[in-house]
Amino acid sequence: MRPEQCVTRNHIGVWHARVLPSGPERIRLGTVLLGSLVPILVWAGVGCFVYFVYNPLVAAVLGGLFVLSFGVGFVLRRRGRHSVRCSVYGALGGVLDKSMNGF
Repeated sequence: MRPEQCVTRNHIGVWHARVLPSGPERIRLGTVLLGSLVPILVWAGVGCFVYFVYNPLVAAVLGGLFVLSFGVGFVLRRRGRHSVRCSVYGALGGVLDKSMNGF
């Protein structure tokens, strides 16, 4: 897979288009996280709320679901012959993107 085809642009474009480079080029993990600030803050707030209101076990289950979704996304990207770096970035971005569909 060529590097210009292997970037995580879709979910970042939804939340913060201004953090993306102008053309198809490699992006760093910091760019993925900066572009995903809204979903990260929402999920951190949900996790804190669940931890303090319900039980730490419920927050751990929520974190486990996030890790499971990340793992599935990573494996699917690796089977699609993406690089490890692209698979990590894409799985992280995909989990954050898809989890925000309900909001």
